[in-house]
Amino acid sequence: MLSSTQDPDEEVALEACEFWSSLAETPFCKQALTEFLPQLLPILLKGMEYSPADRKLLEDEEEEDEMQPDQEKDIKPRFHTGKIMGDGNSNSAPAPILDTTATTSNNNTTEADMDDDDSMGFDDDDDDDDEEQTQWNLRKGCAAGLDVLSSVFGGDMLGVLLPLIQERIRDTQPWYVRESGILAIGAIAEGCIDSLVVHLPHLIPYFLTLLNDSKLFVRSITCWTLGRYSRWIVYQPLELYFEPMLKLLLTHILARNKKVQKAAISAFATLEDEAGHEIIPYLVYVLNTLMAAYGKYQAKNLLILYDALGSLADCVGDQLNRPDLIAILMPPIINKWNALADNDRNLLPLLECLTAIALALGPGFLPFAQPVFVRCVRLIESTLVALNTYKNAPPQEQGNMEHPDKEFMVCAIDLIAGMTEGLGASIESLVGQSNLARLLGECMKERGPDVRQSTFALVGGQGFYHLHSQYL
Repeated sequence: MLSSTQDPDEEVALEACEFWSSLAETPFCKQALTEFLPQLLPILLKGMEYSPADRKLLEDEEEEDEMQPDQEKDIKPRFHTGKIMGDGNSNSAPAPILDTTATTSNNNTTEADMDDDDSMGFDDDDDDDDEEQTQWNLRKGCAAGLDVLSSVFGGDMLGVLLPLIQERIRDTQPWYVRESGILAIGAIAEGCIDSLVVHLPHLIPYFLTLLNDSKLFVRSITCWTLGRYSRWIVYQPLELYFEPMLKLLLTHILARNKKVQKAAISAFATLEDEAGHEIIPYLVYVLNTLMAAYGKYQAKNLLILYDALGSLADCVGDQLNRPDLIAILMPPIINKWNALADNDRNLLPLLECLTAIALALGPGFLPFAQPVFVRCVRLIESTLVALNTYKNAPPQEQGNMEHPDKEFMVCAIDLIAGMTEGLGASIESLVGQSNLARLLGECMKERGPDVRQSTFALVGGQGFYHLHSQYL
């Protein structure tokens, strides 16, 4: 299997690579593989490099492509979930020297503290528009294999692995070799965290310098890897790593390359989730950056930006309800809200984002409540009408009809729920002047569990019941 993992035929190598991931799930993995780690780990690291064919394609990727619209076929389907490069030297500092004999630390942050970190996302860290670049390949398979092996061996594998990574991240190496070493550090973030913490005071500052590397693929993978260590970073004094990382990520969120934008906004979303209220003092800077990105992002990265904005609202809660912050946040969002048609699927992530924002702003959302509420009711009603039309059509006609999209209705119900909880009694007049109660009664009869779940969540909410029981 060691030989097959290096087979010139990538399909053979990929199948062999899957063997190591499968073996890692067995109870005898550690006993069986320990003596082979010095042979296996260099093979996996080599496999994590971009292939020569991929490198040739990547060399042609433009450094500045932010103005190129995304093609619809390149945007992965999104489903609502209920609320409630060529060779080159870097411009960085020399790679840190890793003490491979150190396996423990007196740091209080342990693997248990980080066991719900973000998913590996190997299918996202190099998600290029080219279809061949988005499929599962040897690079991703080797990275996933290293991840699962790290969960088995933990710090016991670092004596072999760290010297190999040390050699790969030297600034004299070609960019694709350095990039694979940075990817490897990210891949072992969960499995080896207990033993890695002693090295992080050296590694994190070095990775922060790599965010200014001359190669965009090094910059983008460094964003991802730093995101993997966000929990440890926020446990340290903020001025040491959190503030420099936040500043650099916000800079790269506004990069002119879409891949770097994506990596930076994804890493920021992870960082803000871990930081929680620690990010409150930086909200003006953060929101100014995010809304600048809101005005320039293409469709794919805009989806991630919506998630980041919603997560930010969840993290800081009512601390977002400040006039200066509302003045930064809401005008661009309302402009986009007004520009999108009711049947435009780009409205769906905006509805989800507004749900979190309405809940966080509370009474601060009141100036925007009336038009948002009216449109949500309209979306619910129009979807119900379309569903009834479809159900009542003769079978021969149904075959030529497109099934109505229930997601608009579900998202609209969730947004009303967020507004109800955030605005409290202030929303009562809007409900009283609408036919929402009747529409919700129809929604309760829908066969789809997603529609009923959101409807019962809204109606069963304590705030909605006390305010609107007379309509129900």
